[in-house]
Amino acid sequence: MSVPLVFDGKVVIVTGAGGGLGREYALAFGVRGASVVVNDLGGDIKGGGKSSNAADKVVEEIKAKGGKAVANYDSVEDGEKLIQTALDAFGRIGAPFINTFACISDLIHRVHLRGSFMVTRAAWNHMKKQKFGRIIMTSSAAGIYGNFGQANYSAAKLGLLGLANTLAIEGQKYNIHCNTIAPTAGSRLTETVMPPVLCESLKAEYVAPLVLWLSHDQCQENGGLFEVGAGWIGKLRWERSQGRIVRKKNQGMFPETVRDQWDNICDFTNATKPANINESVATLVEVLSRVETDEGIAPNPTSAMATALEAVGQKLPESTFSYSQTQCILYALGVGMSTKDDDHLKFLYEGHEDFSCLPTFGVIPSQAAMMDGGLGSVPGLNFDFTRLLHGEQYLELFQPLPTSGTLTSQARIADVLDKGSGAVILLDVHTYSGKELLCYNQYSLFIVGAGGFGGKRTSDKAMVTRNISKRSDLTLIPRFQAALYRLSGDWNPLHIDPNLTSSLHFSGFKSPILHGLCSFGFAARHVLKQYANNDASRFKSIKVRFVKPVLPGQSLQTEMWKEGNRIHIQCKVSSFIMVEMTSDSELVFAEIGRRIKDLGAEMVKKVNAVFGWEITKGGNTAAQWTIDLKTGAGALHKGPYSGKTDVTITVSDDDFMEVVQGKLNPQKAFFAGKLKVRGNIMLSQKLEVILKDYAKL
Repeated sequence: MSVPLVFDGKVVIVTGAGGGLGREYALAFGVRGASVVVNDLGGDIKGGGKSSNAADKVVEEIKAKGGKAVANYDSVEDGEKLIQTALDAFGRIGAPFINTFACISDLIHRVHLRGSFMVTRAAWNHMKKQKFGRIIMTSSAAGIYGNFGQANYSAAKLGLLGLANTLAIEGQKYNIHCNTIAPTAGSRLTETVMPPVLCESLKAEYVAPLVLWLSHDQCQENGGLFEVGAGWIGKLRWERSQGRIVRKKNQGMFPETVRDQWDNICDFTNATKPANINESVATLVEVLSRVETDEGIAPNPTSAMATALEAVGQKLPESTFSYSQTQCILYALGVGMSTKDDDHLKFLYEGHEDFSCLPTFGVIPSQAAMMDGGLGSVPGLNFDFTRLLHGEQYLELFQPLPTSGTLTSQARIADVLDKGSGAVILLDVHTYSGKELLCYNQYSLFIVGAGGFGGKRTSDKAMVTRNISKRSDLTLIPRFQAALYRLSGDWNPLHIDPNLTSSLHFSGFKSPILHGLCSFGFAARHVLKQYANNDASRFKSIKVRFVKPVLPGQSLQTEMWKEGNRIHIQCKVSSFIMVEMTSDSELVFAEIGRRIKDLGAEMVKKVNAVFGWEITKGGNTAAQWTIDLKTGAGALHKGPYSGKTDVTITVSDDDFMEVVQGKLNPQKAFFAGKLKVRGNIMLSQKLEVILKDYAKL
């Protein structure tokens, strides 16, 4: 037999040692030479009452076998008293074994979790000084796995594991090791529900040997978790699946993507086993690196688009589109043409000698090919159509479009691409007048959350955009523009219904957005005017990529320059304010100015800060205000401020009014991104002094 483990010269504290597991531990340590502090309140199985009998009896048993022991009757919440008993009796401490028994009362957290913490804290500095310590926390299967009807007990027991893991880390350099056991053994509690034969097989003495080994100075185990019972011991560890990346750089993350990747997220094939927080975080660092390099989502054969590759080459049903001069005029109005401009009249008045159809009207008959279920009729394209966004558009004209007629369009799926966070469908549409080809469109349709099916990322079938004079045109988009444009045939409610646009199905847009093909029309007519004097016959082709949404009411600026016979354009929302904006917030700042005049000195004393305010409307800065409650008797400034502010707050006019009227909580507005703060954010807590009681005025 190998050399026996002994604990000569060691001091061991065992809590809850009056019976059950604690008693067995105390006796085992005593027999092997340790000086034992037997702690027990002497309560009943419900945690009530108090008696010295239990602890005293165990002390007598240890002494009868030639060991050293002393009793302690304090609550584990009085950890200092317990440790002091050990110091007074034996001069030092070594291994406080935390074994609190299971009381079924509201004392559970105090006894199990806080009590263990208090005893350990009291012993910690003594262990550090002597460069040695062994701590064993007693958790349970209920804490690790959960158990019906034991929510409070389970929470406390799992809390012990978290405490032990952190102590193991912090104590390592001081030779203080901390481990956790989850024993299954007969006790005063289990003997009332378990048959005697089973209790006999689950003796506490079948747990004690593990405790003794973990407490010995030869044992270097630290931060371990062990299940033990009936003579069996097993070590537990965390296991983590390989997981899946479910987002792309600078793109959103959607629950549908999580759903589509769920089987892979939960697949433990080739699982990893992180042993510490560094290994856990390392995975996230790797994920961030992969997101930055755009590696994308791992293949997911369960994706809704898993059969999408079958659709490549498939033709959609042929569509017809009949129109009159009315539709041409309506389209021209839809992309912002107006009788205020004389050169627009040729596109708006059927009696004009040069009455023409705008070249970009060519997208209208082509989109009929995918409306009315045309796209959904293609085998393999199984996706939620509410997730469809317009990514890119290419239009090429082979001759000027007639101002009326009946056209036919033939469409086919050119390719399907896997962009990770979504799928892209390339749809080619050729539009004819009789047998004569009029125009060719390629739609790049992005399906949010439908990626990860293992397809290719690029295609040689995609019409590409080129890389960006600085000649530009600027147009204000009226708020009614989307409502007007949709009359040309794009009835997607995303552009009109505010209830739908705020839902997750539409990527969380705060309000209806302008049709991509509407802004496309605006940009194209800017180019047509600038470089072709509105001569539609000189228009050949156009390719655009839609990058960000445009809101009705914003200003579109089209930058363009010419290289050879090619015009490059970049269309963006301009921060230029086309019209003078007035805001409801002006009334509030007028009242703040009045208060400063009356109570400025008092407010300066309370606040002592300079607040900058940027009030926005439609995404543009509508007003700037500075409240100086730091200098002299205070002052209110309107417009740009030459001095330095302590904190600057940006908020829309509507949200500002909601806040000052008490309808919107400032903290909720901040976390929702409605109220943005730069500078000393803590000063924002003093806003109440400034805005106080405004709603009552």
